[in-house]
Order: sequence, then C-alpha cells, then structure tokens
Amino acid sequence: MKLYGSLTSPYVRKARVLIREKNLACEFVVADAWAADSPIPALNPLGKVPVLVLDNGKTLFDSPVIVEYLDSLKTPPLLATSGETRWQMLCWTALADGVLDAVVTRFLESRRPAEQQSADNIRRQEAKVARSLDYTERHLSDGAWLMSGHFTLADLAIAVALEYTDFRYPHDWHPRHPRLATWLAEISKRPSLAETRPPGMEKK
Repeated sequence: MKLYGSLTSPYVRKARVLIREKNLACEFVVADAWAADSPIPALNPLGKVPVLVLDNGKTLFDSPVIVEYLDSLKTPPLLATSGETRWQMLCWTALADGVLDAVVTRFLESRRPAEQQSADNIRRQEAKVARSLDYTERHLSDGAWLMSGHFTLADLAIAVALEYTDFRYPHDWHPRHPRLATWLAEISKRPSLAETRPPGMEKK
C-alpha cells in the first residue's frame, strides 16, 4: 500500500498514526495536492489528501474512510465495531474533524490579504474551536483514555486535532482547560504521535 499526503496535513497524520499503531506495511509518499505536477488529482477527483493506493491498484479517500479501512486490517480494532461505544467513538472523531476544519479555515482566512479577510468568519471558526475545547474538557474521563480502558480512535483523533490547533492557532486554551492540557501532554508522548509530528510542530 501507499499513502499519499503532505507532512503537515492533520488528516494525513491521522492515517500515519494509525499505520504506526497497527505496524502496517504502507509506504508514505509525500505529495503536494496544489503542485502543478501533483499526482493527487489523478488518484482522487476531489484533489485532496490523504489518498490510499491499495496493492490491487484501487484507491481510497478521504481520511475517515482510509482510517477505518486501515483499522480493519489488523486486530485489535481502535474503532469499536458495533453498539453504543462505536457511536460515541464516531462522535469524538467527528468533533476532532470539525476542529480541524475550523482551524484550517481560520488559518487560510488569516493568510489572505488583510483587506480581503473576513473578521466574522475568523470569529466563527474560533468560536467552534472554543466550544469544542469546552466540550472535551467537560467530557474527559478520569483515566488516561477518552473511552474504554485503552487507546482508541477517539484518542488518536482528538490528540491530532489538539496538536494541530496548537500548531496553526496557538492561543491560551491550556490554562482554561487544565485537565485537557494534562491529557494532551501525556498522550503526546505516545510513539505513534511523536514519530509523526511534522516539522515545525516539535514539542518544546
């Protein structure tokens, strides 16, 4: 298998973390979706990363599909296969993806020329992040993991989202959410997260 994507994309990173957690044989191919000679549009008509090319030549996209497929290749699963636990895990992953979408939108808006930026749009995205941080702080368990008694896809997705928030939207959420900040500091030491941390996102 080959996983195509950029080093800084958090959506790609989710798949890379899972590959390391599962110890799967998968080549990572660094590809810029925006480059004129990018292979991505030919693999994914949406022109987005990540893209997973299977050994039979078929492709999968985008990150939710790829992550669930990779998780299915080797036990134990990081995503519960049925029941209430599965739906709760999927809610956590949806929350994480929503945070990523808000942070990416805010970041791209902030890079536009000042006279073209929408302050209202930036505030809307920041409000989404703030509500999500509040929600996660309130719903943290007392243990090391968000759900169950072990590392799951919920932990993976939220950890990647929070680290990306610190990377692209650094602000003082840590003092206001001390339990969440402590949780992130501990889970960020996990080898699969440490080994996939992109350049510029190194922990101080």
